[in-house]
Formats: sequence, C-alpha cells, structure tokens
Amino acid sequence: MVAAMTTDALPGAPPADGRTARAERTRVAVAEAMLDLLGEGDLRPTAQRVAERADVSLRTVFHHYQDMESLLATAADRQFARMMAMARPVPRIGSLDGRIEAFVTSRGRLQEAISPVRRAGLLSEPFSAVIASRLRWIRGRGRLEVERVFAPELSARPAVARRELLEALTAASSWSAWETLRAHQRLSFAGARKVMARTLRALLKEE
Repeated sequence: MVAAMTTDALPGAPPADGRTARAERTRVAVAEAMLDLLGEGDLRPTAQRVAERADVSLRTVFHHYQDMESLLATAADRQFARMMAMARPVPRIGSLDGRIEAFVTSRGRLQEAISPVRRAGLLSEPFSAVIASRLRWIRGRGRLEVERVFAPELSARPAVARRELLEALTAASSWSAWETLRAHQRLSFAGARKVMARTLRALLKEE
C-alpha cells in the first residue's frame, strides 16, 4: 500500500513554519483592520467591513477568530500593549506638583489613545465576559498606578482616609473622567489635562 502523502510532501508546498508565519500575519492584519475602523469612529464594525479593510475574505476572519467578541478582545490587547510600550513610568519620588504634572501628561496621552477602543468595549461589556474581564484588568492597573505614584501622600493618611483618597484619585483620573472632559464638556486635550491636574492637586493637598 502506498503511504498517504502529507501536505508537506507535496511539490512546491511551503514549509510549515512559513505557513504559520503567514497565518500569524493574516491574524494580525485582521486585528489591525478592526483597530483602524474603531479609530475612525466605527464602534461596531461588521465582520464584512473588517474583512474588506484587511483585504481578506469573510471566511478568513472567522478562520482566525471564533467570533467578533474574540476579535475585539485581541484588538484591545494589541492596542493596550502598544500604548504600554510607548508609556514612560511616572516617578514616585520628587515634588507632588511635579508628580501630578508627569502623571496627568502620561495618563492623558494614554486615555486619548485608547478612547476609540474603550468606547467600543463599553458597548460590549454588559454582554461579554471576555470584554468585561479585560476592562476590569485595565481599570485595576490604572488604580495600581495611582497608588504607586502617590504612595507618599496616601501613606500619610489614616487607613479610612487613605482608602477614600485612593478611590477619589482613581475616579478623577479614570478614562470615564477623561471622556467626560473631552467628549461631553468639549475641552481641548490641554484643557482636559489642566482640569484633571487641578482635581488631583485639590484632593492630594486637602488637609
């Protein structure tokens, strides 16, 4: 009996690692297409629009992603990793005013960059355990950064006051606060940054 010929044995068939690399490039292209559409304000792109932007077939989109939820989660992860690579750690030493300015500059740039994907994520959060878990993780990371940067001021408060101050600082520097300043109060980037800095300064310098 003639042994069955595998695909790898076919004349001209690309090596397995070549196929894997090509598949990964396609998967990335689909996620990037989703990010592009979200960035343009299309908060609920259809699979067909994603496929057209990535220049692939609709079948290819669902070959690489189980559903649109998993695609959105991957796109969000890619954007967050990209933003973290660009971010510069805010020092936890130095004057309070200096740390506030550095924190608000860094946080404002990050909030601005993630806004398109965050808006799309909020639409799916009540119905998607995957998206909800991603958002919980990101919010928790933001809280930890507040706690790290303003540790000297927080540690100087009694336990109850410390918890209340941390909650207030976390809320005041959250994406939701930034979205209110930018989208609803229609402040410029510089204006929103100044308001956030003023709010944090008032909270941290209160007696």
